[in-house]
Amino acid sequence: MSRGEEEEIDDPFINFIDYAISILSPISMSIDNEVEEEDVTDEQDSNRPAWSWVAGRVIKTCKAYSSGVTPAILLSELSQAWAENQRGGYSKKKRPECIDQMIKKHKRGKLSNTITIDSIYEKNFLSLTSVLEVVVVDAFLLPGTNFYMLTLGDFWSSNTIDLYLHRRFYDLADKKNGILRKGRQIFLTGCYLRTTSRGSGHLRLLPTEYLLIILDEDEDDDAMLLGAQFCSDTLCSVSADAVNQGVSYSLYARIESIGPLEVQGKFGSLQRKQISLVDNDNFRVKFLLWGDQVVLANLFSVGSWLALDRPYVSSCIDSNLDSSHEICLEYGTVTQLYLVPFIRHEEQVSLASTQNHYQGSKLLTAVDPSQGPKVSQVTLPCDSRGAIDFGNYPFRLFVSDLRDKMTSVSIYGVVTDIKRFNNQESTFLLRVEDATGGIWARLHFVKSWSLGKIGIGHTVYISGLTCSITKNKSIEVSWHENEGVCIFVNLSCLPALLNSACLHKSSIILDLSENSSRTHVCQIRLDQIEYCHVNLRYLHASCGHNVTKTIGFECKFCGCRCDDDVVRSFHLKVTIADNSGKVLAWCTGHTAIELLQISPDEYCNLPEDEQIMYPSSLEDERFIVALVNSKREGFGSSDRLMLNYDDDEAIWEITQALKAD
Repeated sequence: MSRGEEEEIDDPFINFIDYAISILSPISMSIDNEVEEEDVTDEQDSNRPAWSWVAGRVIKTCKAYSSGVTPAILLSELSQAWAENQRGGYSKKKRPECIDQMIKKHKRGKLSNTITIDSIYEKNFLSLTSVLEVVVVDAFLLPGTNFYMLTLGDFWSSNTIDLYLHRRFYDLADKKNGILRKGRQIFLTGCYLRTTSRGSGHLRLLPTEYLLIILDEDEDDDAMLLGAQFCSDTLCSVSADAVNQGVSYSLYARIESIGPLEVQGKFGSLQRKQISLVDNDNFRVKFLLWGDQVVLANLFSVGSWLALDRPYVSSCIDSNLDSSHEICLEYGTVTQLYLVPFIRHEEQVSLASTQNHYQGSKLLTAVDPSQGPKVSQVTLPCDSRGAIDFGNYPFRLFVSDLRDKMTSVSIYGVVTDIKRFNNQESTFLLRVEDATGGIWARLHFVKSWSLGKIGIGHTVYISGLTCSITKNKSIEVSWHENEGVCIFVNLSCLPALLNSACLHKSSIILDLSENSSRTHVCQIRLDQIEYCHVNLRYLHASCGHNVTKTIGFECKFCGCRCDDDVVRSFHLKVTIADNSGKVLAWCTGHTAIELLQISPDEYCNLPEDEQIMYPSSLEDERFIVALVNSKREGFGSSDRLMLNYDDDEAIWEITQALKAD
C-alpha cells in the first residue's frame, strides 16, 4: 500500500464522515454476517445520505463554529438536517384527494429553491426567492368581492394555503374557460406572506406576478392548448416591424441554458438574466428577465419547454445584448407563461471498484469471499443532455471514478499544481490529487480569483463539478463561481480544524515526511535562536499572493490590476520545534500575524532596532499549527514561479496557527 493510500485510510476528516453516515443510516449500514447474501438495494441506498451532502454539512457547521467542533455538535447538526431532508418526502398525513390522485404521475424532481407548505407553517416565514410547486385545490371568489383566491396544496405537505391571485391571471381563473382550476399544477415565486387580521394564524400568500402554469402533453386539454395556440408561430417569424403594427405572438421553445445573474446600469443597480431558447427549427433567441423579474428563473429548468403568450419583443441593441439576432424577448405586462417541465430520466449506475478498495463497507462485500464482491447499483437522474447527476451518489467519488458527462460531482484531495488558463484573469487550472490519481479542475470566476490563498499541498473539497473530455481525450472537471450549487473549501485553512480533535490527527515534528501530502496538526514552540526571518510584502487580498508595484499594483498570481485590493503582510520563515525535533517552516498573511502577535502596520512603526530584536521576544511561545508540504517532489512542476516559492530550504507551510493555552 502506497503512502498516499495509507493517508487516505487514516484521514480523520474522511473517517468522521463515514462514521456520521453510519449513525444517520443505521439500517442500511448494519448488515452483518447473519444477513442473507444479497446486493445492496436502491431502497437501502436511498436511506443513506449522499457522501457529498454529509461532507458539505460538516464543513458548513465548522464555518459556523470557527472555534472548533465536537462529535456531539456535528452529529446534532447532521441529525437535524437529515431529519428535515427526509421530511421532504411525501407526507403521511391527510392530503387533499385531488393531490393524492396525482402523486403516481408526479415523476419530475424538485427545483432547487423549492420549499413545502408545511415548512411555511412551521417557520412562519417565506423568502421572496423560494419556489412553491403547488396544485390548485380550489379556485373561488371571495364572498362579496371580485377577488380571486386559489387554495393550494403540494405533494409533500398536509397543509394547504390560500393565494390572492394577481389580476394579470384573472382571465385564466374564469370558471367557464380558464385553466386555473382544481387539479392544475403551478409554480410560484416572489411571494409575500401574511396572516389574517384576526390573528388566527391562518396564513395567506399575497399576489405575485411570477406564476407559471404547468402543462402536461399527455393530457388531451393541454395538448390541444399547445397545438392550437403555440404551434403556428416560430421564433424566426418574430418581427419587430410586425409588433409595431399590433401583431402579437404565442411561441413554444425549449430552455437551452439559464445564464448567470448580471448587473447592468451605470451604478450597477439593475439586474438581468438571459434565458436561451431554441425551437424545433433550431432557431435561437434570448428571453430576458430584468430587475425583480430575475426570480422567475428559479422556476425554469434546462430541457423544459416554455410556452410564451404575448411576450414583449425588443431590439437586442436597445437591450445592450451582444447577439447576432435582431430581436429578443422579455416578460411584458401582458405576458403569460406556461411550462412543460423536463422529466429527468434515471439511469442505473454501478458502484465503482474504489468503493470496495477504499471504503471497506460491509454493504459492498459478499459474505462468502469466494463469490467476490457484490456491487450495488444506484439509480441516478440524467439531465436533458444525458449527463448523470451524482449529487445524491451515496459514496465518495475518487479521481479514478470520474467519467465524461457526470454532473454535481464532489472531489476531496490535495492541490498539486495551480496555473492560469491561457493567461486569463478569470479562468484557472487547479490540479487535485487523491490516492487514485490526479485531475485538472478548470475554475471559472466572474472577474478574477476570489477564493483566498490556496497553495500547493493544501487539502480542498470542491462540489458542483461537471466532467468533460478534453481535446487530448483526458477527463477534466469544471467549476463556476456564480453557480449556487458549487462549493470550494480549503480545509487546510479552515479555522475550526485546529480545535476539532474529531477532524484531525495530532502529529509531532518527527512524523513529518518529505513524501507526505496530508495536513498535519502539531503543537509546537517557536525556536527563535535557530532561525527567524521577517519580511514585509504587499499581497493581493483576494488570492493571498504577492503583488508587484510599477504604475499600480499587479498580482503575480492572478495577473490582474488590484490597486484597491492590496494589503501589507508578513512573509515569515521560522524554526518550529517540539520534543521530537525541529523544522524550518514559512507562512504569510493572517497566520504570520498570529505567530508574531503583531500587525504589519504596528511592526513598521517600531524603531529599526526593535524590529530586529522583536522575534527574540517570542522564543518558546507555544502554538497549535496546521502544516502542509508545499514542495513535495512532483508537485507544482508547471509554473512554480507564479506561486512565489522563493524559500528553497523551507518546504513546510504553516497554513494556520492558534496560540496555545
